[in-house]
Amino acid sequence: MNKRVLALAAATGASAIYGVNHTIAKGLMPDIIGPFGFILLRVGGAAVLFWLISFFYRSEKIDKKDWLRIIGCAFFGMVLNMNMFFKGLELSTPINSSVVITLSPVLLLVLSAFFLKERITWLKSVGIGIGLAGALLLILFGLKSQPNAPNIPLGNILFIVNAASYSFYLIFVKPLVSKYSSITLMKLFFLFALVMNLPIGFGEFSQVSWFSLDMDTIWKLAFVVVGTTVMTYLLNIYALKQLSPSTIGAFIYLQPVIAATFAILAGADSLTPLRVLAAILIFTGVFLSTRKPKVKTEGS
Repeated sequence: MNKRVLALAAATGASAIYGVNHTIAKGLMPDIIGPFGFILLRVGGAAVLFWLISFFYRSEKIDKKDWLRIIGCAFFGMVLNMNMFFKGLELSTPINSSVVITLSPVLLLVLSAFFLKERITWLKSVGIGIGLAGALLLILFGLKSQPNAPNIPLGNILFIVNAASYSFYLIFVKPLVSKYSSITLMKLFFLFALVMNLPIGFGEFSQVSWFSLDMDTIWKLAFVVVGTTVMTYLLNIYALKQLSPSTIGAFIYLQPVIAATFAILAGADSLTPLRVLAAILIFTGVFLSTRKPKVKTEGS
């Protein structure tokens, strides 16, 4: 089979896992496990798996000057980012989370302009404004609560913190990617994240009746740890070998579609005119803010 086709299938698979995760993780909180305890389980499981995988790869020496950046990546990518997302998911809904998460490219653009001095054109500025307007629409005019979502506006705010934190992570990790292998970085990121998450999530983690969990709950927990945390990363790495980062980034638009479809079929959420309008604004904003200008050719 064509390598590009396989890469597209891998990227689609990663987005599908992320989309389904919104509903599966939501269904486990807070009755089975609290959001912070869930993240401790997630980073702990991922740390073990990435360290096991690393034994099949050559060991790399880390420059002293890079350790602080590695710790920063762990904090923004696997501590603040994940805790805000899961806490927001507990308070809000799967569809809201999948829609707001698509703001990541817009927030990354803003932060890149501030930290990396990248220029923002007027078209990108309009896109940023429209995208943020869609997010504010969900926050300010969303339902105050529903049976499985006790505080939707606060949950949506936490999703934005999650997206901003992940954008910081992408900026921090950029210089490291060209120096070290992906497995080396992941095993270190998740090890530091495990240490940082211990005081945050141990209380909720220890409250879980681990030996009385049924198989349905166990496979869902395993799905989040192995599927959402490890498999998606490996699938995206494979896809990146054949596809450009911008092409991979475009697959983020699949998440709301898959998440909404799965959530509705599972009876965990529903579409409303407000959510559809907010999604249209956010998608439009992301499209305009990440659109590349056409290069003029000679004689044109």
